[in-house]
Amino acid sequence: MANASILPVLLAGGNGSRLWPLSRTLMPKQFIRLTGAQTMLQQTLSRSAALDARAPVVVCNEEHRFIVAEQARQHKLSLDRIMLEPFGRNTAPAIALVALQQRARQEDPLLLVLPSDHLIDDTDRFVALINQGAEIAEAGHLVTFGIVPTGPETGFGYIDAGQPLTANETAFTVNRFVEKPDQARAEQFLAAGNFYWNSGMFIFRASAYLDELKASRPDIFDACEKAAAEIKQDADFERVPAGLFQHCPDESIDYAVMETTERAAVVPFDAGWNDLGSWSALWAVEEKDADGNVSVGDVVAHGTRNSYVRAESRLVAAVGMDNVVIVETKDAVLVAHKDNVQDVKKVVQAIKGCDRNEHHAHVRVYRPWGDYESIDEGHRFQVKRITVKPGEKLSLQMHYHRAEHWIVVKGTAIVECNGEEKLLTENQSTFIPIGATHRLTNPGKVPLELVEVQSGAYVGEDDIVRFEDTYGRT
Repeated sequence: MANASILPVLLAGGNGSRLWPLSRTLMPKQFIRLTGAQTMLQQTLSRSAALDARAPVVVCNEEHRFIVAEQARQHKLSLDRIMLEPFGRNTAPAIALVALQQRARQEDPLLLVLPSDHLIDDTDRFVALINQGAEIAEAGHLVTFGIVPTGPETGFGYIDAGQPLTANETAFTVNRFVEKPDQARAEQFLAAGNFYWNSGMFIFRASAYLDELKASRPDIFDACEKAAAEIKQDADFERVPAGLFQHCPDESIDYAVMETTERAAVVPFDAGWNDLGSWSALWAVEEKDADGNVSVGDVVAHGTRNSYVRAESRLVAAVGMDNVVIVETKDAVLVAHKDNVQDVKKVVQAIKGCDRNEHHAHVRVYRPWGDYESIDEGHRFQVKRITVKPGEKLSLQMHYHRAEHWIVVKGTAIVECNGEEKLLTENQSTFIPIGATHRLTNPGKVPLELVEVQSGAYVGEDDIVRFEDTYGRT
C-alpha cells in the first residue's frame, strides 16, 4: 500500500567501530558492501523506495556528504535532501532537525526513522509492517518497531510490551524500555514472550515527536530550533550551523523521548532483521561452506571450522582455526575469537589513543572527484595512486611544504600550474613546485589514473590551501 504521507529519515552518522578494520571513521559500515551487491545505505534506500513513500532525507556527517550523494546516484535512488551535521549529537537532535524543517515548510508528515546500517531480508514484510506502524502513528502514537527475538541476546536493549492496541495484536502499548540485560535476564525476557529487541526504527507524526521532545527535553528542543532556523543550502546539501548545534545535548531518542512519553507503541517486527553489529553477526547471516566457514576474497582455509575469513588485498591462509574472525585490509589485520568480537571496539579506542590513523581512514581514501591510495611513504616523501572520475576536477590549491611529480598511466589530464594549462596523456609527466597554484582535471570519458610522488619537509593531507573548489571545500 502506497503512503505518500510517509517521509523516510535515514540516519547515516554512525562509525561502526565493531566492524574494524573494514569500517573506519571516513568509511563506516553503512557505506560498505558487507552483504550483496549494494552497500548498507543503498539497501536502506532501496527498501524506502519499495514503500512508495516520499523521497527520503539522509542525515549524515559533513565529511560523508559526497559518499551519500554518490551512492544514491549509482543506483538511481532519489533523495529529498542530504542534511549535514557538523558533528554527531545522537538520534534525538537529528530527528528533531528534520521535524522542525517540516514544520517550517508547514508540513506534518509521518517520519519513518531508519538506521542506514541494518540488514532486512524480507522487503515485502518490511513494507507491510511499516504500513501497520503508520496506521498506529496516524492515531497519535509514537511507534517503535520491536524485533521478535530469536534467542536470549545480551547485546540489545529490550522493549516490554503491554496491552494490545489492535484487535489482531499487531501493536501494543509500551510498559518500559530495558537496558542490555545479562544472560539470565535475557532468558527470562525470552520466556515471558512479551519482550522485543529495540531496533532503533520508529514512525510518528513530526508534530507529535516535537511535542514530546519539548515536554521531556526542552533543552534539546530549544537548541535544535535555533539551529534549524539557520540551516543553509549548499548545492545539494543542507548544512546545520556548527556554532548553534554545538550547544545541543548529545542524546538518543530512546532516552530523550521514548522512555518518558505516554504515547509509545510497539509493532512486533519479523522481517529478517540483523543490525550487523559485529563480525559474528555477519558470519551468522552469510552463506557457509561444509565446515561452517564464511570466506570472502582470496582465502584458503585448511582444517578450519565455523570461522569468518575476509581478504581485501592479498591471499589469506587459515590453518587449524576454530570459531575465529580474520579480516585483512591493506594496512591492518584483525584476528579475534568469535566470542570476543564485541571487544573490537576497545581495540579501536586503543589505536586512537596511540595517535595512529588506522581507526580513521583506509589506505584508499574516497573524494568527490575520485580516490587516492597511498602506495609508499618514508622520511620526506610519499607515493600515491590517484584516480579522477571522468569530467571531474580537484580543487585549485597549493602546498607550503611539498612539491609533487605527476605521471599519467591511464587517460588524459589537464594540468593547471601557476595559471598555465597543458594536456598530458599516458606516459607523460609534470612537476608541481612548492608554492605553485595548481589543479588537475579529467576532461575525458574514462577514469584518469596517475602516480603522484610527493617530496618535502611535510607531506600531510592538511598541507592544502584551496582557492576554488567545485565541491564547496574552500
